[in-house]
Amino acid sequence: MIVYAKNSAALSSPPGRNEMSLKNLPAKNEEYGTKDYWNQRYQSESEGDFDWFKTYADLAPIMHDLIPDKTSRILMLGCGNSKLSEDMWEDGYHNIVNTDYSEILIEQMRSRHSEARPSMEWSEGHEMDVRDLKFDDASFDVAIDKGTMDAMMTAKADVWDPPQQVIDDCNKEVDETLRVLRKGGKFIYLTFGQPHFRKRYLQKEGTSLEIRTLGEAFHYFLYIVTKE
Repeated sequence: MIVYAKNSAALSSPPGRNEMSLKNLPAKNEEYGTKDYWNQRYQSESEGDFDWFKTYADLAPIMHDLIPDKTSRILMLGCGNSKLSEDMWEDGYHNIVNTDYSEILIEQMRSRHSEARPSMEWSEGHEMDVRDLKFDDASFDVAIDKGTMDAMMTAKADVWDPPQQVIDDCNKEVDETLRVLRKGGKFIYLTFGQPHFRKRYLQKEGTSLEIRTLGEAFHYFLYIVTKE
C-alpha cells in the first residue's frame, strides 16, 4: 500500500550550503559514493558540521508526528557531521545510535558528544556500512536516512536505468534496515529523489509506504516505510 500526502508548510525554502566549504566539493559526483572522499572531507572538517537538505528545526514537527514516543530506539543511517542527532537529543530523543562508514567521522563525533550527550551511541568497531548492519534483528523502533542512500546513487549513468551496483546497494540498505526494525517500526527517508526514482527500492513485501511531498517551489520527498 502506498499513501501520498503533501505538506507545504514545512521545508518551503530551497537548500542551502550551511558551513560546507567549496574546496571540499568532489571533482566528480561519483566520489560521493566512495569512502576515501568522505574520510578526506571529514578530516578537513573536523570542527564543522553540515546538514543535507534541511535542519532539525524544519523537520521537528514531522518527527514529533512520526516518532511520538521519545524513548524510541532510533538508528541514524550515515549520520555524517550533521546536527540532526544532536538536535534530536536536545529535543528529548535520548536513545539514538549513530552509524557511518567513515571511521574518522565516527571517532570525531564520539569525542565531540561524549561528555555533553553521554547516552548517545556511536557504531561499535568504529565504522559501519548501512548495507551490512551489525545489529540484531528487530532491535530498533525507527531508522532515519537523510541523504545517505542518495550518495550511493551518484554513479555516472542514466537515472532511468541505474547500474546494477546502485540497485544492489540501495536494496541492501533497505533490506538491512527492515531487518533491524521491530514490527511496526518506521524507516524515514528524506531526499530530493522523486518517487519514480525511489519507489523501486522502498516497496517491499510486508511493509507499507507513505510518500509526503514537502515544500513549495522546491520539493523534497519524505518516504515512510512501516514494517507490518
